[in-house]
Amino acid sequence: MLLFGLDLDYVLVIVLFCVGLYMLVSKSNLLKKLLGLNVMETAVFAFIVTSGMIEGGDPPILVAGTAAPYASPIPQAMVLTGIVVAVSVTAVALALIVQIHAHFGTIEVDELKELP
Repeated sequence: MLLFGLDLDYVLVIVLFCVGLYMLVSKSNLLKKLLGLNVMETAVFAFIVTSGMIEGGDPPILVAGTAAPYASPIPQAMVLTGIVVAVSVTAVALALIVQIHAHFGTIEVDELKELP
C-alpha cells in the first residue's frame, strides 16, 4: 500500500523515528530521553527488517517446493545483533541514571546544568 508515494511500512518507520527524535530533543528528563532513544532504535530495526522483505519471497530454507526469490536472512541477523547492543546500552544508561539520581538527587537535565 502506498502513502505519499512511499510504502506504508517506510512511512510508519519515519513517523516512529521522528517521535523518538522529538522525545530525545524536547524532554529534559533523562529517563524520557532514554525512552526516545529506544523508540528510535526500534524504528531503525523496523526499517532494516522492512528493507529485507521481498514481495512473494520464500523463506531461505531449501526444501522441496520452494523457489526463488528468497527472503534475505541477513537483515534479521543484523537486527538481532542490534537488539543485543540496544539492550546493553539501555542497561548501562539506566545504571548511570540511577547513579546520577543517587548522587545529585535529580534526573532533570535543566537542574543538572545548574549544579556546580
